[in-house]
Amino acid sequence: MSSLSFFVGLDYHQSFIQVCVLDREGNVLANLKSPNSAEHVALLVRGVVPKSARVFVALEACTGAANFAEELVRHTGWSVDLAHAGYVAKLKQSPDKTDFSDARLLADLERVGYLPRVWMPPESLRDLRRLVRYRQQLAAARRNVKLRITALLREERIVAEQRRWTKAWQHWLAGLDEISPQMRWVMDQHLEALQRLEREIRAAEARLCAATCDDAIVQKLLEIKGVGLVTAVTLRAEIGRFDRFRTGKQLARFCGMTPRNASSGNRQADAGLIKAGNPELRRVIIETAHRLGRYDLRLSKMNTRLRRRGKPGSVVAAAIGNRWMRWLYHQMKTISV
Repeated sequence: MSSLSFFVGLDYHQSFIQVCVLDREGNVLANLKSPNSAEHVALLVRGVVPKSARVFVALEACTGAANFAEELVRHTGWSVDLAHAGYVAKLKQSPDKTDFSDARLLADLERVGYLPRVWMPPESLRDLRRLVRYRQQLAAARRNVKLRITALLREERIVAEQRRWTKAWQHWLAGLDEISPQMRWVMDQHLEALQRLEREIRAAEARLCAATCDDAIVQKLLEIKGVGLVTAVTLRAEIGRFDRFRTGKQLARFCGMTPRNASSGNRQADAGLIKAGNPELRRVIIETAHRLGRYDLRLSKMNTRLRRRGKPGSVVAAAIGNRWMRWLYHQMKTISV
């Protein structure tokens, strides 16, 4: 194996890629634009490095970067790392923002070993994420339709005896004649949209179920009381492999379930949850924590103890979610996928 090593930084864009190549001493061998294609990038790099050299590539994680990185690995066999864009931005020293300097910074961080790497999920997991996020988009659209229906009823001060969003309530709403013709038409449009979204959500959930029927992690999660299909597939899609984390605490922080420290001098305090992780993943964990506070005996005792101390329900749910994720790490890290 050649002892010559070269380091490549790729500033990724949809239409082109800025390619910077450094040698081991940090000398710039090339810093040029290339079409957004693994073949073109490989051709540019091979034009300035020896054929037998070892090449290490870094690019920031962004839309399309994972697919490009996987394509580049298949085409060249090089080592390709995805970098955390937020941490890379904090490492920039120059006040100027150019593609030239961004590509060089990535190559230099890869060269000195300071690149803040992120895990690159396999293609199957990226496809699962697309399904999960599509279902989340449908659920958000359904929530917006419900809010608009509620707003219309509040405008007319109409109150139903039935529980909201049940079939009986929707049947009552469809036959409501105490409203104007224009409002009746608008309400009918909202009800049709609501029914259509319900069908699409059920179809998405059926596809999620079929896609994960043989997934060991999802099936193990479904065995936990209080965890349903949506929770299980969201955890699987966003976390991927539990064994890629060193500790349960690190997993909880990745999920955004760790309190943010706000200490200074003699003042020691927490300041809510950290602004990290996928907001949808955190929301699913919080919703699950509300259920686990009733179903799981150990967490139920924790729920009772915190509420007796006067903690708000949101704080209790966050604490239970944090504790549960740490416990879940030890249950799931040994499962091979």
